[in-house]
Amino acid sequence: MSTLSESLFSVIENRISPIAAKLSSQRHVVAIKDGFISSMPFLIVGSFMLLFAHPPFSANSQWAFAQWWLGMVAQHTDQIMMPYNMTMGIMAVYIAAAISYNLAISYKMNGFMAAMLSLMAFLVVASPQNNGSLPVGSLGGEGIFTAILVSLYSTELMHFLQKHNIGFTLPEQVPPKIRQSFDLLIPILAIFITLFPLSLFIQHQFGLLLPQAIMSIFAPIISASDSLPAILIAVLLCHLLWFAGIHGAVIVGGILQAFWLTNLGINQQELNAGQPLTQIFIEPFWQFFIVVGGSGSTMGLVFLYLRSKSAHLRSIGKLGLVPSMFNINEPVIFGSPVVMNPLLFIPFITAPLVNAVIAYTATRTSLVNHVVSLAPWTTPGPIGAAWSTGWDYRAIILVGVLICVSTLIYYPFFKMYEKQLLEQEEPSLQPVENN
Repeated sequence: MSTLSESLFSVIENRISPIAAKLSSQRHVVAIKDGFISSMPFLIVGSFMLLFAHPPFSANSQWAFAQWWLGMVAQHTDQIMMPYNMTMGIMAVYIAAAISYNLAISYKMNGFMAAMLSLMAFLVVASPQNNGSLPVGSLGGEGIFTAILVSLYSTELMHFLQKHNIGFTLPEQVPPKIRQSFDLLIPILAIFITLFPLSLFIQHQFGLLLPQAIMSIFAPIISASDSLPAILIAVLLCHLLWFAGIHGAVIVGGILQAFWLTNLGINQQELNAGQPLTQIFIEPFWQFFIVVGGSGSTMGLVFLYLRSKSAHLRSIGKLGLVPSMFNINEPVIFGSPVVMNPLLFIPFITAPLVNAVIAYTATRTSLVNHVVSLAPWTTPGPIGAAWSTGWDYRAIILVGVLICVSTLIYYPFFKMYEKQLLEQEEPSLQPVENN
């Protein structure tokens, strides 16, 4: 068994870790991740307003407060939904600009000008003017993958042109802001020479806008990403990286953000249309059900630490309790330590996998509502779970069950680790005899 463990740890340390480290620092991956993070405040506010527009009461409720809320929403739907429409409803616009900005900064270019170029390029292909208006159907979840591709393309195009000094060279006497504006003339022309004809071709040949065509290509991948096997693979990869000392949530989460937001957009469209919700794998599902208390679902482990006989584990429990309530568990992961600790490897991997199976089954069988809203990832688990599922009280119960399950999974391994530490601590507690 020890030989098998050593072989596994060797593979993680020597094979998986170097690849993950390179991926985590790759400029395009970093730009996409940071672009999504920059867009989050808009998406959280928009999601909250969507929940406000869909009260958690039935139409025949006799409660006075429920009747008031339902009546107000029915009377002022357009005004209440406006914040949602201007945030979540056009989230791909913010994402395109944010990704381009971050990528341009990594090249030491003008981030603002790159963001403007990307925004224009995205609108050209996703929202071409029609009868004096701009269609917005592809500016939300449907346009996320297009926003990523267009923002990377437009910024790389701008970088290529600047690198090879292709553009207008103005005298030094010209004010800097004017020179910067002229730097965009050639990139703008290049966008209309390349992306615009492609968009027109797809419209005339297939009757689709570019985001619709791209979504049709990604549809099988999006469908597969919402399956239980895909969720389990993502959870396993994330925690293998964590165990090697690499922030797995940043790497895996950065890759999954596009799928999470696309799935969220699908659920919100279905909610607005009064249709059954279909998508499960969305960021709050990960944050508040799979990894309760942080990666490894360590909230149960913290509770065990608080009652430990080991002084070291008790101190880690006290130090990690409050952060874990807000899904921050670095004190536990690095203080225990969990990283490269053979005794905690199995539960650290197993607990989130079991949580994923239970939560997926509960959602698929409608024991809890599907996720329809984004809550800040630092929201305490039960509150965040209820918030993201449209204030479903059953989500709070599910979180409690998941914490209990993870506690049971950790318990036997915690006892073995505690025994090991006690053997190390007890000699230090013995009085020193004077010879």
